[in-house]
Amino acid sequence: MRDRTVGLLGTSDLPAGQGLWIERSPSIHMFLMRYPIDAVFVDGGGRVVRIVERLRPWRIVLWVRGSRDCLELPAGTARAADIHLGDELRLEPIA
Repeated sequence: MRDRTVGLLGTSDLPAGQGLWIERSPSIHMFLMRYPIDAVFVDGGGRVVRIVERLRPWRIVLWVRGSRDCLELPAGTARAADIHLGDELRLEPIA
């Protein structure tokens, strides 16, 4: 539980090409964060239900209806990766 609560807190940045998948997190907060991120909320099937671009420190995204998990990405990544509502995201192991 501690890992999910802490998330990216205490980090100075989120490098390009990396992200944090938070399971069972239909809402997030940016308290004590040092940089903005993109937050992509997905349902239980991995379908995108909300995208919050360039979410700034000290902001909150309250309960996203239909969301189960949240993918936190470097700011600007959602647009650069052409992620849209309804897209299906999948986690695949890195070989």
